[in-house]
Order: sequence, then C-alpha cells, then structure tokens
Amino acid sequence: MDKLLEEKLKFYAEEIEEATRIDKEIYEKYSIKRGLRNKNGTGVLVGVTKVGDVCGYEIKDGEKLLAEGELYYRGYPLTSLVHDIESTERLGFEEVIYLLLFDRLATKNKLERFKKILAENRKLPPYFIEDTIMKVPGADIMNKMMRSMLALYTYDENPDGTDSLNVLSQALSLIAKMPLIAIYSYQVKIHNFDKKSLIIHNPDPEKSIAENILAMLRIDQKYTSEEAAILDLLLIIHAEHGGGNNSAFATHVVSSSGTDSYSAMAAGLASLKGPRHGGANIKVAKMIDNIKANVKDKEDKQEIKEYLEKILDKKAFDGEGLIYGLGHAVYTLSDPRAVLLKEKARELAKIKGKEADFAFVENIEKIGQKLIQEKFNRAYPPCANVDLYSGLVYDMLGIPRELFLPIFAIARTVGWSAHRLEQIADKKIIRPAYKSLSEMKDYISLDERGGEV
Repeated sequence: MDKLLEEKLKFYAEEIEEATRIDKEIYEKYSIKRGLRNKNGTGVLVGVTKVGDVCGYEIKDGEKLLAEGELYYRGYPLTSLVHDIESTERLGFEEVIYLLLFDRLATKNKLERFKKILAENRKLPPYFIEDTIMKVPGADIMNKMMRSMLALYTYDENPDGTDSLNVLSQALSLIAKMPLIAIYSYQVKIHNFDKKSLIIHNPDPEKSIAENILAMLRIDQKYTSEEAAILDLLLIIHAEHGGGNNSAFATHVVSSSGTDSYSAMAAGLASLKGPRHGGANIKVAKMIDNIKANVKDKEDKQEIKEYLEKILDKKAFDGEGLIYGLGHAVYTLSDPRAVLLKEKARELAKIKGKEADFAFVENIEKIGQKLIQEKFNRAYPPCANVDLYSGLVYDMLGIPRELFLPIFAIARTVGWSAHRLEQIADKKIIRPAYKSLSEMKDYISLDERGGEV
C-alpha cells in the first residue's frame, strides 16, 4: 500500500475498530452462542447430516472400551476403513470418495467402473493451463485454486443447474481436476517466482489420485509404494470431518442459497485457507522449525521441555502461548486421524532414515501434553491432533509446504461435494438471526453535522 494512502486510512481504520468492537459480555446478556459454540467448547446444533460424524469422547460397548475418539464416514468407523485398506495393501482414497458420495461401500466391479469415471474427468479444458493457470500466476496456491475453480464455471454447459444429476456430475469433475489444478499452479508458481524450470506432467489414467499427485509433482515421476500408501492415507483422513467444521458449514450455507457448484467449492477453499482451520498444519511445521532452531540437543528431553515451557509462557515462537498440534476443538482423549497417521509416519521414518525427526516430534507430543495438563490443571492431557504429524509426513515425501494446504483441499473437496449434494436436496436457505446492537438515532442532515475533520 502507498505510504501516503496508508497514513490517510489509519484514521478510518481506528474508527472502524471502535465501531466494530463488541464486548464479550453482550453474548452472555442475550444468551448468544459466540462462534456457534457452547460454553464447554462444543458446537451448537444447527443441522443434520448423514455424511460424517465426529465423536470426541470414549466409545464403549457396555464396559468394553472400543475407542477414545472416532470419526465416522457414512456411519463406518474411519479406523476400520483404514485397517481394511491397509490389510490388503491397496490404495483406498477412491473407495472413500465412493462411500462419501453414495452412502454405500463399493463392490469391486462398481469401484473399477467408478475409477474409470474419475479418470475420464481427470483433464482440464483445452488451453485452460495456458489461459487460466500460466497467464496469471499466483504466489499463493490456494488463491490460485479458487480463481481456477471459478474459471471452470465458464466451461460448463449447465453451470447453474442444481438437480442431483448435474451437481453429482460437477462434483466428480471437480474431485478429479483438483489435483491437476493444485500441482500445475505450484509448478507455474515456482517457475515464475523462483525461476525454476517449468515441468508439466500429464496424469496417468491407470494410477490412483495419490500416485498421480506424486508423479506429477516429481521431475522423474518416480515414487515408492510406501510413499503412495501414506499419501493415500493422508487423503483418506482429510476427506471429511462432519458438517460443523468451518469449510463444510460454509459449503452448506453457500449451497443453501441455490448458487452454483463452482462458487460453493470456492467458498470451501476460502474457508479452509484460514490459519484457524486448514492452515494449522503450516503453523505446526513452523513451530517445529522454531523449536529445532532453539534446542541445541534434539534428543535432550529436558531442553525440549524448557523451550516448550517458554512457548506456553508466551516467551517464545509466536507469543500466543500455544503448542500447535496438541488439543482439538472436538476430540478430547484421542484424534483417530492422528493415531492412524502416526503409525504410518513411524514406518516411513524408518525407510527414509528420519527416525530422529520422528522421535523429536514424538517428544514434543509427550512432553507438551504433560506440560499443558499440569499448567492448566486438566483432568487429562490434550490429545495430539492430525496436524502434529502431517507436516512431518509431507516433509518426508518431499512435498513443498506451499502444497500442504492444497493437498488437504484436494481431499476435502470430497466432503464438501457430499455436503453440497445433501444441502441442495433440503431446499432451505440457511439464515440464522443476529442481535442488532444499533441504537435508534435521529437523522442529522449533512449541513447540520458540523465541520470537524
């Protein structure tokens, strides 16, 4: 911003801050759920969904403990889905897409037909790469993905149709195209801003989404089965997280107005980009970098503890007093996604010779949990959330940090699509009420307002 203009706007900015300031006591006075959250941190019930369910507490069968937290996809436990997929060493993200969209597990024959439909959609319109992605490169991949998403609207023969068949067709097209948009946007970004060679690989119709991401991203297109498996797991565990998470709810709200699929998905992307939602994995990665830079001996637990104490005391890292990657808004004892990812991360670390990096993150988890429990007098330690280990996995896969969040978006497009299909069937606009705090005032004409600057 121009310095002179910035000085002129400071006055108005201060006025806006004053005009928009609302005391938190107001929420108590009118019994308003701030941020649609109850006092205990749980979400206010605002709707129903069949797509996904987040269970943040113990799950028991009588006295038998089944799980300390679980995520359900169409009623099926995520843990069971992942264990079944891993038991046969297959890649299962496409199965999860089928389940979330159609509310049933796919048979082998139906799954093969479905994969072919996705492969047929795994291409961008003619000259789209040149005209939309290359001509206007963006430094931020998420913003570039939003722009590309809206541009796809113009290539659709029936972009505004909201019948289930049309929206399903759009959903499958966007799910298949999202990896291309993300990877190509990144390649163009590093070519224009980092002056690296521009390499565009076409997707392989015979490969899975996880395999194609790795192949399109790497110059030699090579990857191992272990690398494909853990990226596939990342896509699976990020595909859906209930209707109340910020981006899914944004998709519900926008879809309820009757808008098109491209605008609804752009809204989901915009919401996910925020650091309080999808951007948390970048925050964790930066925090771990900061701890590494300030701890001389990465294996010294006492030194790690002392620095984590500084973070909690707001004397280190970003001054917020938070150990990112620990604790979750819904999960209390255990985040099932983190449990599943941690075990795979441990295996990959051994293969990659990164056991020390894994042990370092695990020490941050264990030491940080105890510190938080003691400092805030909690009944139980905060659980590690999925973001604590996702950054480590991406780093081990050689995936640049600019793509951490876009890959999250690739996966979550599935959940958004399922929620959009659910919302358009409801045919009811979401329109909550807001309490107005404006006082009734007598209008003053322009000539009577005085002449102060």
